[in-house]
Amino acid sequence: MTDPGQGPETPDSPAAQGRQPIFLLPGSVTVLIGVLVAIQLADTLVFNEFTRQLFTVWFAFIPARLLASESIPGGLLPLLWTPFTHAFLHAGFEHLLLNSAWLAIFATPVARRYGAWPTLAIFLLSAAAGAIAFGVTTLPEIQILVGASGGVSGLTGAAVRFIFQPLVVGRDPETEEPVVLGRHLASLRQLFANPRSRNFTLFWIILNAAVPLLPAFTGAPLSVAWQAHLGGFVAGLLLAPLFERRG
Repeated sequence: MTDPGQGPETPDSPAAQGRQPIFLLPGSVTVLIGVLVAIQLADTLVFNEFTRQLFTVWFAFIPARLLASESIPGGLLPLLWTPFTHAFLHAGFEHLLLNSAWLAIFATPVARRYGAWPTLAIFLLSAAAGAIAFGVTTLPEIQILVGASGGVSGLTGAAVRFIFQPLVVGRDPETEEPVVLGRHLASLRQLFANPRSRNFTLFWIILNAAVPLLPAFTGAPLSVAWQAHLGGFVAGLLLAPLFERRG
């Protein structure tokens, strides 16, 4: 909104140029990445070995709590928050960098379409769905889940519902000029009918489903939480319509 005492701003005006963002990311995405980086910096530069282990035990997701709660500090109680908080912890800066880049790519269209709070809700709910999928497939082993990949997978699933759809073009009621209104949110049927969104979705599912088979070919175990990727992606696909603006 412009000041009533000033003329309208144009893209070339000094006022508009003075407010050009340094980064092209939405503010909510920048803040989320900043939180992830801050936590990793604290883990690396501030925590000692004892506090690092304590932080992991209380905020990483450990599904084995369900079966051996008496042998893990906190018992069952951390299961109330760790399906969400594990998404803010990472195994190192390489892990963080990969998830941050992925977050920047797929959270950006979601944040621009739905806004900050819906984007955060999709991120957290998808992280929880990924944690559930991880727990179901790893019990009764004691394994620890950290990383934003489940939440980012959910944002990817939400974005797939509209980023491959054709632009919707309307008419300005005053000038009759064509106006780009956005992209239609695809139904699941439309998603699989569109070759681009269908191929992306199938590639994503097959790629992650194949991860457990890779050690048979490489001879080395892979610490990739493919279950969280799949669980989060499916959650994002299903959650997107809940935040769609009606009318």
